[in-house]
Amino acid sequence: MKPAEIRELSDEQLAEKLKEGRAELFNLRFQMATSQLDNTARVKTVKKDIARVLTEQRAREIAAEKSAAAE
Repeated sequence: MKPAEIRELSDEQLAEKLKEGRAELFNLRFQMATSQLDNTARVKTVKKDIARVLTEQRAREIAAEKSAAAE
């Protein structure tokens, strides 16, 4: 998922994407442990997607704090 796509999502959608990403990462790790994972590069991309979502959530949190402090 690209950063521009992530910025367009609402807060609820971001939370849902984070939940889905963490569930997928869990499943991928489980498959890797049981030697059933074919595409090991998928783990890296899922981790990056999770990091992007967390970064956007934190950026929005900081922006909200700044706007509250300015008032």
